[in-house]
Amino acid sequence: MDIQIEYQRYIDAVDEWIVTRPKTVLLVFLLLSAGFLLGLGGSGTSSGTSQFTEDVPAQEALKSVNEDFERVTFEADTGTTQLIQSGTNVLSKPELLRMLRAQHRLRTNPDLEVAGTTSVARAVARTVDPSAETLPREIDAIEQATPAEIDTAVETAVERTPGLTASLSTDFNAESASAASTIGIVTHSLSTETSNSAGASGSSPLTEIQQHASFIASSVGGDITVFGSGILAAEFGDVISDSLALVVPAAVVLILFFLIVAYRDPIDLLIGIVSLAMAILWTFGFMGLAGIAFSQMLIAVPPLLLAVGIDFGIHAINRYREERVLGGGVRESMRTATDQLLVAFTIVTGTTVIGFAANASSQLGPIRDFGLVAAVGIVFTFLIFGIFLPAAKVYADTLRERVGVPEFGSQPLGAEDSVLGRILPAGIHIGRVAPKAFLIVLVVSTAWVGSYGAGVDSRFTQDDFLPPEHNPQYLEYFPAQLQPREYTVTGTTNYLEETFETGEEDVTTVYVEGSLTDGSALESMWGAGAGPPDSFVADDGHARETSIVSVIRSHARRDPEFAALVARNDRNANGIPDDNLKTVYSELLSSSARDRALNYMTADYTAARVEYAVESDASQAAVTADTRTVADRFRMSATATGGVVVLKAVSDVIAESAFVSLVLALLGSAVFLVAIYGLLEGNPSLGIVNLLPIAVTVAAIAATMRFLNVPFNVMTGTILSIGIGLGIDYSAHLVHRFAEEYDASTDVFDALTRTVRGTGGALTGSMLTTVTGIGVLVIAITPILGQFGLLTGAAILYSYLASLIVLPPALVVWARVVGDSDAHPSSVSDHMTQSS
Repeated sequence: MDIQIEYQRYIDAVDEWIVTRPKTVLLVFLLLSAGFLLGLGGSGTSSGTSQFTEDVPAQEALKSVNEDFERVTFEADTGTTQLIQSGTNVLSKPELLRMLRAQHRLRTNPDLEVAGTTSVARAVARTVDPSAETLPREIDAIEQATPAEIDTAVETAVERTPGLTASLSTDFNAESASAASTIGIVTHSLSTETSNSAGASGSSPLTEIQQHASFIASSVGGDITVFGSGILAAEFGDVISDSLALVVPAAVVLILFFLIVAYRDPIDLLIGIVSLAMAILWTFGFMGLAGIAFSQMLIAVPPLLLAVGIDFGIHAINRYREERVLGGGVRESMRTATDQLLVAFTIVTGTTVIGFAANASSQLGPIRDFGLVAAVGIVFTFLIFGIFLPAAKVYADTLRERVGVPEFGSQPLGAEDSVLGRILPAGIHIGRVAPKAFLIVLVVSTAWVGSYGAGVDSRFTQDDFLPPEHNPQYLEYFPAQLQPREYTVTGTTNYLEETFETGEEDVTTVYVEGSLTDGSALESMWGAGAGPPDSFVADDGHARETSIVSVIRSHARRDPEFAALVARNDRNANGIPDDNLKTVYSELLSSSARDRALNYMTADYTAARVEYAVESDASQAAVTADTRTVADRFRMSATATGGVVVLKAVSDVIAESAFVSLVLALLGSAVFLVAIYGLLEGNPSLGIVNLLPIAVTVAAIAATMRFLNVPFNVMTGTILSIGIGLGIDYSAHLVHRFAEEYDASTDVFDALTRTVRGTGGALTGSMLTTVTGIGVLVIAITPILGQFGLLTGAAILYSYLASLIVLPPALVVWARVVGDSDAHPSSVSDHMTQSS
């Protein structure tokens, strides 16, 4: 049944503007560019991992919990800064004085909004002189003490407060009063609200404070490193700018080289580069006008636009040259080229937009933004390379003929007498010999590869976004202006993990709601940690926890009167009160332990949170499952939450998004291709043939990810839908060109040969340019961008190979199976008989 629609009149209308009014077209596009120029820089930047947790249900629950809890317990937002002190012995008199003086100078600086400080040095000073309650008096106490007195004070302080060892390195020796490192804490009372999101944010009210604190801490001498969320936020922002500074120039150099090879004409090269720059300008201008912040994910958008833009540009110029070498004039040749290419570009744009837009199904805001921006950018690219570039080429060549400027390298890529022209028909040879057998083997092998690739893991961690501890040596070969700065965050976090016991574990949280004054409330809370799961850190068969119970026990060890109160109300003498809990709580909140208590219990005794230490090498899945198991043990309402649980939820969302976007992209592309080929060519089955190389590509990408141990994360989670979007680009060009050539031919192999040598030559130039242009992301500072560049480059290469090797045999079989008047199956058999 012929369901074709008459679209030629629309193509003719666009052709008329391109070939007869090129100056008007150029003026319109330049005015539009000026409009988008106004949007540049208007969107700001967004970095860090917290942006990916904002719309996750688990994070929303955590945010609600934190807001409810902190509304009761705190009057102002607070933030902390770590002072990491290293030396031969940080418990010696000179080093204790350095820490105290650093904290005193930070405390007395009003710009730092310091609300309090803690450190082992302060505990030792108060042990030396119990009346020392301020930093100046503590400094005096240490200055007047002898080394022997300090050693005794260290041992006494640790005995009284065992928790101090958490702030000392693992080489701490109580007998010799020595340790190589210690951590002091500075608490800031912030006027700006801090984020409740899991993960690290790309912006922090502590950034300026901690950068200033670094300068002040260095003034006391010794080795004191200032660390905290502000420093981390600053480096997240630096990673984006440094990655762009590396990737963009390298991509420009590589792309320029291959464009020179592909175009081989300075004027064509200039037109192509201007068109690429215009596509980037329009897209970033749109982001500014739409208020979409630039994030790590959107670093990948320019290379993707370059990939499609380069493909469109090379196809347009190459197809135009094919007509020119046959003797056609400038306008006639461009009219013929755009007659074909505008349809092909429409098919490619439609499927590519569907592939990218499928990411709008994600629950993660940055992934949705990526899908939207990439889809809009592809539409812009279609308009620029489908209309602006041909008009610019017509205007330039008309002017060139008038002035007498010679042409350079006007032969199309893939000409029959070229080396490339002899390599490209490899798939046609397969189609001549055994197309059906080849397709059967292909389907079976693709199914096996796909099943292997289905085992790809999903993961979301802060480490994916952090720069390396040491910059790779190859960066030394870049110009000094492009070399990234030295980063400290990764080195500091690694040092903390290696040096302190607190660095060997993470924390998970259970939020408890209910009356904390019931007699069994605290016993139930403590009992939940008995017989802890495997991922929990255990102390004598009990989970290592911090809760209102541990606060009560800790304060009882320091306050005899409070200890007596607890003992009178403790039925089983385990240090946990069972009776008169209101009285116990009231006494606790009237003591020096008030602030610490309110960290784990609300002032109205209706909610609490329990923090459990978990092994740092435990998987997010194990920690999440174990936290939920422990939460189920509580007699009151208990919710598993905390950073690890939220990050696991993000990981699950990423895996779900990858699958859903893949299904949507495949289904959307299939429906679109079947419909468009039915409407334009009268052969809807060509749409199914068009999808075969894409299925091969997607399976190969997934298998590559598993083989290289690259998980689905916030960047690579989009790679399957991107592989569809970019992969269909290659196969759609070939299928559409074949459909046009086959209509005018009585031999399927003649049509295939003209297709792969004409369009295949342009595809080769496009593939080489875009694989290197996108592959250059591997030199980005963050591992996540390197993985994305590697996989996207691989996806383009797989798509190119699948289109040239898989499509020709598939089209031969299609010509046989369709068996209508347009397919000429008999000519295929005759040709194969002759060739055999």
